[in-house]
Amino acid sequence: MYRDKRIGVVIPCFNEERLIERTITTIPNWVDRMIVVDDGSHDKSVVKIKELMNELKDRLILIEHGENKGVGSAIVSGYKKALEEGLDVVCVMAGDSQMDPEDLTHIISPVVSGKADYVKGNRLFTGEAWKRIPKYRYLGNSILSLLTKIASGYWHVADSQSGYTAITRDVLDILDLDSIYSGYGYTNDLLVRLNVYNFRVKDVSINPIYNIGEKSRINLLRVIPSISFLLLRRFFWRLKEKYVIRDFHPLVFFYLMSFLLLPAGVVFGAYLIYLRLRLGGIALPGVILDAVLLISGFQSLFFAFWFDMDYNKDLK
Repeated sequence: MYRDKRIGVVIPCFNEERLIERTITTIPNWVDRMIVVDDGSHDKSVVKIKELMNELKDRLILIEHGENKGVGSAIVSGYKKALEEGLDVVCVMAGDSQMDPEDLTHIISPVVSGKADYVKGNRLFTGEAWKRIPKYRYLGNSILSLLTKIASGYWHVADSQSGYTAITRDVLDILDLDSIYSGYGYTNDLLVRLNVYNFRVKDVSINPIYNIGEKSRINLLRVIPSISFLLLRRFFWRLKEKYVIRDFHPLVFFYLMSFLLLPAGVVFGAYLIYLRLRLGGIALPGVILDAVLLISGFQSLFFAFWFDMDYNKDLK
């Protein structure tokens, strides 16, 4: 226990036979339950986990997926088991030992003290991220983090892809866990859902660990487009759920205006360029109209961003 709270750690695992033992054995003794979810591994991960179960007894629980369902699905299975076990705070740590156990107290403290409903580890606060994180992953994370700010409404969350998290039992009881995205984009999807319920999300600094034998299975050329499309869908879902159904806010009109004016300005501008190349000249009123469309579109978009930031400023 930690400050009279029962603590659990969910550990998604897929082909981590080299590092899963290190991950489990370095977790602090005050953690009440370690829930390892093997997501269809075809190496010796399960064998190593079962060997540790003989030593750790009830503290270590193994859930086996018959096939690979995705990291999001594995974490949801762990969350459900944590609810069954009556845990008060549930953390997530990857099975590849890239999450420093010494950061665990920093992750759970805001949740345990009631200052946050969900905490995410942030690998960027230290200033060492550019040196430690592989450059292609750093750039990919930066793109997805920017898109997640817009889609989720948590403009202060800077490291959206970090999976080192802590969440309260009360939040898990409210969320529809079965609807959470099953793949790598589960962290992004979860943030959007948390915002709809106005849960407080806090970033805390963590120590990024790399080059310990881990193998990244992330294909950025596939992941970035798929998660970007997911965020686009979740963005519109959040606008509907939060600003239309649950509590109407005029920012939806500013977003709507920007969605109409900006494409119109781009299309009309392309038409003017075509006329310029084809005929050698265009009328000044047409140029002015296109400028009005683009400027008004960007103003509407920035006003919508500002309203969204202001509305969610207390959720941190």
